[in-house]
Amino acid sequence: MELTDSHTHLDFPDFDADRAEVLNRSRQLGVRRMVVLGVYQQNWQRLWDLVQSDADLFAAFGLHPVYLDDHRPADLTELGDWLTRLNGHRQLCAVGEIGLDYFLEQLDRERQQRLFEAQLKLAVDFQLPALLHVRRSHAAVIATLKRIRLPRGGIIHAFAGSQEEAREYIKLGFKLGLGGAATWPQALRMHKVIARLPLESVVLETDSPDMAPVMYPGQRNSPEHLSDICAALAERMGISPSTLAEASTHNACELFNW
Repeated sequence: MELTDSHTHLDFPDFDADRAEVLNRSRQLGVRRMVVLGVYQQNWQRLWDLVQSDADLFAAFGLHPVYLDDHRPADLTELGDWLTRLNGHRQLCAVGEIGLDYFLEQLDRERQQRLFEAQLKLAVDFQLPALLHVRRSHAAVIATLKRIRLPRGGIIHAFAGSQEEAREYIKLGFKLGLGGAATWPQALRMHKVIARLPLESVVLETDSPDMAPVMYPGQRNSPEHLSDICAALAERMGISPSTLAEASTHNACELFNW
């Protein structure tokens, strides 16, 4: 069973002590390709160095809304420079992690919106998918995506929206990222939604080291857990783990042109 982790932060210090071992164990459990996402300018070089050490790691670069107060105006220009320099490289796969976060009330929404739109336009310019962080901001994100159309779509990371929002994203060319959050028994609404999602619109992810699934409460999340996440979600969807693994990997390969 081949799996693809479409959203990881393997460059984070949480993995410094055993990153090689994590990668090895993940591969033994069927996780072949992994996407590592940048969140602020200071981690882009570290991320790229990591990706260059392994042919089955892929990089996305972005300015995450949660780190809004850490971003400098020059970082947006530098993001464009990075994308220009790496344009066409097989291991550059997307712009991300970008988006809107309305859960954290201290984050200025107008500044978030300006940054989000500027990065979406970079995704358009460089013909790349966008990997989106969306927390309590589905209406604003959908409205923005309708104005700034992405030819290659992208992924709604940790999708936790409604059936109607899922349909809107799918119409806009986006895949829906499912991971550890949907494995928890209290995620009742999400269980109903994922049971009705079209299989061709789903990709699997861990968001490691965050968002551990129910099987590993309070632990560091890891790509190693993707097979267990896959099994738990497949049960919710009424299909076999191998069916979900095959479909999600196919969807990721299609999205990223692998």
